Amino acid sequence: MQERSCALTIMTIDFEASCLPRHGRSFPIEVGIAGMGLSRSWLIRPHESWSDWDWTAEAQALHGLTHMRVLQEGQPADQILAELTIAVQGRRVVADSPLDQYWLDTLAAAAGAPAPFRIDHIAALFDEQQADEARIAAAVSCADARGIVRHRAAGDALWLAAVVEHLATPTRPTPVLIAAQ
Repeated sequence: MQERSCALTIMTIDFEASCLPRHGRSFPIEVGIAGMGLSRSWLIRPHESWSDWDWTAEAQALHGLTHMRVLQEGQPADQILAELTIAVQGRRVVADSPLDQYWLDTLAAAAGAPAPFRIDHIAALFDEQQADEARIAAAVSCADARGIVRHRAAGDALWLAAVVEHLATPTRPTPVLIAAQ
């Protein structure tokens, strides 16, 4: 039962960004969280300090968010950081990329605050669960089978939450038949 309760204390997180850092100076444009089958996301209005940072067509093609849309519909960094902090309070926050911590730190800096929590990488959870490659592949397959729309923050967080949920489900031992001698 302890493995099952693990999924209840974990919140997954994902950021979409203006570009990948290898393509230039990158800022977060959307953050999503998920846990227990629920998800939420926020569009992030680019902070004035990011005005000369990069935006790539490749990133836009991937997530489908235009610069104009995040300018018009995005919320200020300080508001999002406050709401995000409340939403994940008391939970372990997990992501599938170390870049998510970078974008959380960037969001927090724009809000004039330190990052309110640390983001663990999913690999740490795999290690704690002693998940072998077959079990990880099964969890990924299960998440893929849900047909979750990817490359938007809430969808990616929901997909990762499905992986975590599958890992938290106790595995049943394979029955062994013993031949009578």
